[in-house]
Amino acid sequence: MSPVSYAQQRLWFLNRVNGGSAAYNCPLAIRVRGELDLTALAAAFADLADRHEVLRTVYPDVDGEPVQRVLDRRPVPDVVGCEESGLADALSAAFDRGFDLTVDLPVRATVFALAPREHVLALVLHHIACDEGSWQPLLTDLAAAYRARVEGEAPRWSPMPVSYRDYAAWQRDVLGEEDDPESLLSTQLSFWREQLAGLPAELDLPFDRSRPAMADHRGDGVPLKIDGDLHRHLVTIAAEHGCTTFMVLQAGLAVLLSRLGAGTDIPIGTVLSGRPDDALEGVVGFFANTVVLRSDVAGDPTFSELLHRVRDTDLAAYDHQDVPFERLVEDLNPERSLARHPLFQVMLTLSRGDQTTLSLPGLDCTEEHQVWEVAKFDLSADFREHRAPDGEAAGIDGSLEFATALFDRDTVEHVADALPRLLQQLVSAPQRPISDADPLSAEQRHQALVAWNDSARPTSQATVPELFEAQAAQTPHATAVVCGSTRLTFAALNARANLLARRLRAQGAGAERVVALALPRSAESVVAMLAVLKTGAAYLHVDLEYPPDRIEHVLRDAAPVAVVTDTATAQAHGFGELPAVFADRIGTPSGPVADPGCRVLPDSAAYVIYTSGSTGRPKGVVTPHSALSNLYAFHRAGMITRAEAAAGRRLRSAVTASLSFDTSWEALFWMLAGHELHVIRDDVRRDAVALTAYVRAAGVDVLDVTPTYAEYLLDEGLLSGPRAPLVLLLGGEGAGQSLWKRIREAPSTLGYNLYGPTECTLDALWWDVADSPHPLIGKPIGNTRVFVLDERLRPVAPGVPGELYVTGPGVARGYLNRPAATAERFVACPYAVDGETGTRMYRTGDLVRWDRQGRLDYLGRVDDQVKVRGFRIELGEVEAALSRCPGVAQAAVAVHEDARGDKRLVAYVQSAADQALDPRELRDRLASILPDHMIPSFFQPVDRLPMTPNGKLDRDALPPADLANRAASRGPSGPHEEVLCDLFAEVLGLSGVSAEESFFELGGHSLLAVRLLSRVRAVLGGHLTIVDLFQAPTVAALADRLTAGARHDPLAPLLPLRTGGDRPALFCVHPAAGISWGYAGLLGHIDSGYPVYGLQARGLTDAKACGGSWRRMVEDYVEQIRSVQPEGPYRLLGWSFGAVLAHLVATDLQAGGAQVDLLALLDGYPPDSVPDHRPLEDGSSETFAELLESLGYDLPECGGERLGFDDYERVVRRPGSKLEWLTRGQTAALARVFVDNDRIYQELRPTTYQGDVVFVAATERRPQDAPEPESWRRHVTGRLDVHEVDCAHGEITRAEPISRIGAVLAGKLAQLDTPRPIAGRR
Repeated sequence: MSPVSYAQQRLWFLNRVNGGSAAYNCPLAIRVRGELDLTALAAAFADLADRHEVLRTVYPDVDGEPVQRVLDRRPVPDVVGCEESGLADALSAAFDRGFDLTVDLPVRATVFALAPREHVLALVLHHIACDEGSWQPLLTDLAAAYRARVEGEAPRWSPMPVSYRDYAAWQRDVLGEEDDPESLLSTQLSFWREQLAGLPAELDLPFDRSRPAMADHRGDGVPLKIDGDLHRHLVTIAAEHGCTTFMVLQAGLAVLLSRLGAGTDIPIGTVLSGRPDDALEGVVGFFANTVVLRSDVAGDPTFSELLHRVRDTDLAAYDHQDVPFERLVEDLNPERSLARHPLFQVMLTLSRGDQTTLSLPGLDCTEEHQVWEVAKFDLSADFREHRAPDGEAAGIDGSLEFATALFDRDTVEHVADALPRLLQQLVSAPQRPISDADPLSAEQRHQALVAWNDSARPTSQATVPELFEAQAAQTPHATAVVCGSTRLTFAALNARANLLARRLRAQGAGAERVVALALPRSAESVVAMLAVLKTGAAYLHVDLEYPPDRIEHVLRDAAPVAVVTDTATAQAHGFGELPAVFADRIGTPSGPVADPGCRVLPDSAAYVIYTSGSTGRPKGVVTPHSALSNLYAFHRAGMITRAEAAAGRRLRSAVTASLSFDTSWEALFWMLAGHELHVIRDDVRRDAVALTAYVRAAGVDVLDVTPTYAEYLLDEGLLSGPRAPLVLLLGGEGAGQSLWKRIREAPSTLGYNLYGPTECTLDALWWDVADSPHPLIGKPIGNTRVFVLDERLRPVAPGVPGELYVTGPGVARGYLNRPAATAERFVACPYAVDGETGTRMYRTGDLVRWDRQGRLDYLGRVDDQVKVRGFRIELGEVEAALSRCPGVAQAAVAVHEDARGDKRLVAYVQSAADQALDPRELRDRLASILPDHMIPSFFQPVDRLPMTPNGKLDRDALPPADLANRAASRGPSGPHEEVLCDLFAEVLGLSGVSAEESFFELGGHSLLAVRLLSRVRAVLGGHLTIVDLFQAPTVAALADRLTAGARHDPLAPLLPLRTGGDRPALFCVHPAAGISWGYAGLLGHIDSGYPVYGLQARGLTDAKACGGSWRRMVEDYVEQIRSVQPEGPYRLLGWSFGAVLAHLVATDLQAGGAQVDLLALLDGYPPDSVPDHRPLEDGSSETFAELLESLGYDLPECGGERLGFDDYERVVRRPGSKLEWLTRGQTAALARVFVDNDRIYQELRPTTYQGDVVFVAATERRPQDAPEPESWRRHVTGRLDVHEVDCAHGEITRAEPISRIGAVLAGKLAQLDTPRPIAGRR
């Protein structure tokens, strides 16, 4: 046996990982016409294997490493009859069959006999024994052997100077050892480490699908074609720049990939022959070596400059080509993934077009071209260069292979078409910057700029006041607005708005003036909005939940002429010298009030909305009436009309967004169309359960929410049942696949995904959820055009990420009093249609891409702006606020996304010298200047913020959020707190939460609060609301709310783990330690309709109770059970000692005539099945050790010494322990009860239970003489239903085992409580 080469070592490893994959098969099919001598052919194959021993070598595993073992066995061709019609499938099957390199010879030959004089020879070699340079000697030697065998002779070959085994040994010898600094391996590895430092792990290509977790290596190919003229241009420019044709192709491909979104650092792989000595030219084997050629297209060089870069890089790579690629990967150790090729994912090869094929005497042999559906790389451009007889360039062809898991064929065809087009431009003007070359065809450019923007729609010049007044005249008595108990008809709403508008006119409200609205959420807010719009002024909704500093800044910046408020709000906030119009002092008009008759121009401002600002202060977006009119016309003609047709009646829309956000208009538009608007109160709109209930009760038809909130609403059953909303609008952030699928599956709901920043008036794009299986933001709304552009404002190809720009009537006027910021984001449009002048477009900062059907896919942001729970946040504004906090030297803010996709802000804070920063103080400081959604969830101290070489913050180098690094707090005291701690941790994505940590200080927010309350209701029952959580944000405080302040003694004999519910309770009997807390883990797995109680030892609170009889204990527990549930059916459960006790309680209840229909025993056995039981001694080390183990403490933590009481107490009451709150006396009571129950256990005498028993057996670390579940057989009349859990006896109430037990119990309870069909009925 001999060592393998480095290249073979990697292929062997991949073969072990991928099993029978054909990814590294090398196939060839040759059609042979004439009298083929099959006997001579078989002999020739044997001769070939004798000459090239690599063809009869296998690669067994010796101590985890492959070795070469040369066998005497030779490959024998299979002869298979085949019809011409089945040939393609037969070849595919032959080519797609993999090899097991440990036992299979690496070559297979199959002769498909189509007719007596028509055969196809299919050769398949594994790459471990073959490379591109091996085909010529292999086919030449096969032909020579066949010729000799036909003539009845053995081939007369000159001896091979070397074998592949010699090469493998020589390779390792010549490379030397890495620890020798003078060795070839060491010096070349040093070069590559420097050359490939910072290489991108993966190229971003225009994928049609996400990369799977493991590449399947399925592939396809499309033709590549470069005509003779372009080929000659390539040769000429190569000569002029001292390059090869390959280098010109590489440079062109790098430019194309860069323009397709791959960035400016483009690693491309290629294959070098790897035969440094002439003696190797005739040897079959895997000599070829792969090298990484790094193309740098940064800085927009000319094509000439790029060719010089490529030449220098390639020549240096060729000088260091001896390091096997496999060894290079091992040394550089890039991030490993089974999903992609390491170091590069795009391959480029160039070979001669006159490839050698098989030539057999007396036979006509032609290569049979076969589609081989394998791809080792994402893309592989394999070129063949053709020359005329005089050596003149005659064209280049080939194929662009692609991974079908990533690309559609259409996409790759566009790439293949673009390459020669781009090359033509580059070589025609090599002194021009490479960015001047455009990969798009004229047709593709027209498609992206014009065809996909065909959105012209009829629109009206009517403004919102005119639209509303017309509707009020048409349906005066129909209900327009509902808020709580307030209901206003269109006539009443119009009259109140007119009356307020007249007051505002008197205060100076008019065109291009601003009026502030500072009102609580109410019907009066809608009155005020309409009133301001009727005056011709623009309204500014002030969010009263914002910090005073922010409100003051907004009012100072907008300079309103007046503020509409009410008495209570004015007293709470105060608006300085600003003239106030008090809505609560105007009174209700007794009849119609004439419209104010103000002329409202379409171009005048309608409202001002403030958004987060990167400089640290918010910016006011000014939106004109014409923008609202255009969007209303689009919705009216589309979504609203469709919904009206589906319902056949007036509809109800609900506004759930803050009225200070423009998204509130999504619901208001439906009112303008004559439908009923519901203004949802804050306490209802923020609580998923309450909002879902309201939607059902009020019959709301139209709801607009963020995707994140929609997930919670759907979890609460929003789209279930007959009263599901007719229309669900999504917006504000990207929608996920799971939500998309759920909405598509809702039978009676129309779902729409809406996209648009505030600067583009709510919606610039829209999409019907039913029209695609995956989330899209779709197509432009009416009269709107959108462009996906690169950094030079040029359209990009479909599938290529680019920045989204929007133009049309929805584009806002700009930022109030911020001309520089306006000029930066609202830019001149270079693609104005004929006749347009001065057209502007808004630069959204959003990263999107077209698909091939002209639909847009949202990818994320191109700047530091983020979306968290639908809120748009400039990280710079949060960082600026943090940096102004005392003691903060520098700060950075990033978004942390957990496994569930929840996004939260994390602040990285570098303190000033000798300053200790308190997260609570920072949070409180920020709360005084920033709105709640901009306050980071976590504050992480750092010694220094990471910087890029040019001194900028390196966001990519910020450390992962250390969410576990928090100050210690006490553990839970009682099972309710224990369950709540677990639920807090589950929802917040933390490993644990203490009882006095605030939900919101741990990163909770309103949407996570919704999830938490949903889990609390499901697990513990009760009716906690969002208000309860805001007022009582810690586990301890919330537990008080849950029990209405009536905190139960956690050691009481009857412990309510969950009350309420309408079904028979589950009673859980304590184990020997006497406490029933461990059963709290069942609550999350059993429907909340079942109350759950724990029965606990009286000795925990009454020392006199110890020493009594087991009969009295059973009677006591029966009394406790009947005190909360006088009648059956009863359901009982017990663990360990509690299992036997539960059995006795059950038989006692049955003896009294009660029904017991569930008895579950958890790894507890009757005393007579444990004959060698040794009683525990009070105060002994063994007693304390067993007790600690039963309570779930790991004994190794207790040390190896014998345990005394003080040691035991220290472990039980250590900080963070579940029992740390116990007093010394209670800790002693626990031990006393444990010993007493051990005494009682030996006295217990189970009788016979009438019914079936569920038994759960713990299977790990089980003693050999442990009793079996069958020991209960004589104590049960019914079936013994045994379930096994993989845990030790003392671990049975830990999370994983208790979840499995809970699932078993839930199934049994469902069977018991599901009504059975009555005979005779169906």
